[in-house]
Amino acid sequence: MTTEQVTVFGIENCDQVRKARAWLRRHGINAQFHDFRRAGLTAQMLERWLTHLPWDALLNRRGLTWRKLDAQARAQITDQTSAMTAMLAEPTLIKRPVIEAGDRLIVGFSEAVLQATFPAEIS
Repeated sequence: MTTEQVTVFGIENCDQVRKARAWLRRHGINAQFHDFRRAGLTAQMLERWLTHLPWDALLNRRGLTWRKLDAQARAQITDQTSAMTAMLAEPTLIKRPVIEAGDRLIVGFSEAVLQATFPAEIS
């Protein structure tokens, strides 16, 4: 069992978030859940995540929220500052789930990545 703090960030009704939470539970990994819609999103969270990966890896350009933005709003997201502003205004623009495990960050659901991140829990 991992001794580090594990937190899953996302929204309750997201399929990828549900898959990740179920995978963690199946492997005995106690993870807190932080719902963007209920508990909010802070600039500090985004800044912490953006120390691990580039802004365009965190921005979900495949989701419904992105598709609902008008072309002008999408065109204005060109750098980290504009991406952070957009993600803070609409947290569902963030790829989900975001999983913090100690000093590691996982974005999206991938069994292979989770297995590599938590190998001791799987053996």
